Amino acid sequence: MPRSSERLPQSLLVLGGTSEIALATVRRLIARRTRVVWLAGRPSPALETAAEELRALGADVRTVAFDALDPDSHETVLGKVFTEGDIDLVLLAFGVLGDQAHDERDPAAAVRVAQTNYTGAVSAGLVSARALQTQGHGSLVVLSSVAGERARRADFIYGSSKAGLDTFTQGLGDALHGTGVHVMVVRPGDIGTAGRGEPLTTTPEAVATAIELGLRRRSEIVWVPGLLRVVMAALRHLPRGVFRRLPL
Repeated sequence: MPRSSERLPQSLLVLGGTSEIALATVRRLIARRTRVVWLAGRPSPALETAAEELRALGADVRTVAFDALDPDSHETVLGKVFTEGDIDLVLLAFGVLGDQAHDERDPAAAVRVAQTNYTGAVSAGLVSARALQTQGHGSLVVLSSVAGERARRADFIYGSSKAGLDTFTQGLGDALHGTGVHVMVVRPGDIGTAGRGEPLTTTPEAVATAIELGLRRRSEIVWVPGLLRVVMAALRHLPRGVFRRLPL
């Protein structure tokens, strides 16, 4: 059995290369073991700035144009990355929160949230999983959300897309069990919303720390903060009438 430090990646691919959580994770992993980083995302100054900042930390960083809303391109785009060498970790970190009030009035906007967070992730996740399975090793880490655990009035469009992603990722992990590919679901609480209640809040750096620990342990599900496991277990079983009255 490899030492826990050997479970950390030397090479990784980030799908959603400007994600705050993803970049915090990459910085942490570069400080440990990672030397090659691919940042996949829509071409933008933000993507190039992120790449430069990571290069300054000593990593070989490359960018690749990737669009979650163009699943027809995923096979080609991601396939080219894997032809450059083995990838130890794929971090699926893209997603959009949307605007609940606006999206309820604009079904096309709601569909865009669903297509980005779920449909695009299913496509990219399957392509990445097959590539990892072909090389015979690696981890696929998918950023889900506590919002997917139970629909909240405040963000049920976003939450439903994350619920679908979470279920898909768990099933994919079962399908890949025994293949050498490790699949991990990460369920963070709200980021940067301290006023919403401490048990449901976290930071990109805290999520990065939890991802590192999860990789070392080869965890299948990671909650950030860990207390959310208990909180959501209770909230899931509340009667709907009671749940509706909660300030969530």
